Amino acid sequence: MKLLHISDLHLGKRVNEFSMLEDQKYILRQILAIADEKQADGVMIAGDIYDKPVPSAEAVQVFDWFLTALAERGKQVFAVSGNHDSAERIAFGAQLMSGRGVHVSPVYRGDTAKITMTDSYGELCLYLLPFVKPAVVRHALEGAPGMEETPMPESYQDAVRLAVERMEVDSSKRNILIAHQFVTGAGRCDSEEVSVGCLDNVDADVFDAFDYVALGHIHSPQSLKRETVRYCGTPLKYSFSEAAQEKSVTVVEFREKGNIVLSTAALVPLHDLRKIRGTYLEVTAKSFYQDTDTDDYVQITLTDEEDIPDGLQKLRIIYPNLMRLEYDNSRTRQSRVIERAEEIEQKSELELFAEFYEMQNNQPMSGEQTAFVSRLIEECRGERE
Repeated sequence: MKLLHISDLHLGKRVNEFSMLEDQKYILRQILAIADEKQADGVMIAGDIYDKPVPSAEAVQVFDWFLTALAERGKQVFAVSGNHDSAERIAFGAQLMSGRGVHVSPVYRGDTAKITMTDSYGELCLYLLPFVKPAVVRHALEGAPGMEETPMPESYQDAVRLAVERMEVDSSKRNILIAHQFVTGAGRCDSEEVSVGCLDNVDADVFDAFDYVALGHIHSPQSLKRETVRYCGTPLKYSFSEAAQEKSVTVVEFREKGNIVLSTAALVPLHDLRKIRGTYLEVTAKSFYQDTDTDDYVQITLTDEEDIPDGLQKLRIIYPNLMRLEYDNSRTRQSRVIERAEEIEQKSELELFAEFYEMQNNQPMSGEQTAFVSRLIEECRGERE
């Protein structure tokens, strides 16, 4: 069986006040073409379908069109809600849609939706886990039959571990988990929501029972611990920290147990998102831009020592989709030094220690480490008082 893995569509998103809806329609058409070309049996959507819990009517219409197009092609859909989505809205009509092969995670009530597919190699079990917080799992399981002696989760790590344990995964079968969580060690970019102190961290070993883990939440494509615990990344660039990335769809072919073949299919955006740097005279010279697509979304960093009067408006004559104009000169560099000092003064001890730890260890603290440091800080405060 062959499935596409996509996530973080963020339908309805605006980047620097530019609507991305037309770009999103364009890239979804490419995903449909890839599904046809690769003869995929279905598509896994690992959360953050919309950019807001209450999406615009236009965003809902785009997703409805996409699901309908997949269903008409006979492609199965397996989707979970992310932290940007409303779990209730995503789950609306789930039973009705399942009749067309569109399977959506329900609101988490203590059990995870399981869909069983069959191919020439046997059964393929897909588990649909929506984005969960410790409070969500506690609310679902406190007082539940058989849970009287089970400690309720206080961290994301414990919450996801408990949710996975309740799935009672049969290790003799091929098992897939579709989830939307932050796995420790994943590289972030500017378009993602960051939890203070990395309290939302989950260790990859929580997913050891699964042959493939289709993750969403992190916008850069990457695998963690093993190749088959994977973030596919966003289909579009949503921040200039992603400018150098190549976006793609992950294609997953499930053969016999233990044999999974991964590949990627490149996505080409309607408008690329890229950075430009130079003096005003350099970036406005025809020789500089004549061989480039000036309709791309761009961030221009001018290195002139003096600001250009009406620079934004003047540059948009050449670059109509200029999203951001910045200056890098002696004045702005001095200003950044002052702002950095003020920023440090405003941060808590926990935030400063978390930054120091990540700098020293090249990875953020786990949820358990963060909780431990937080307790130590509180104890030190108590001793000082």
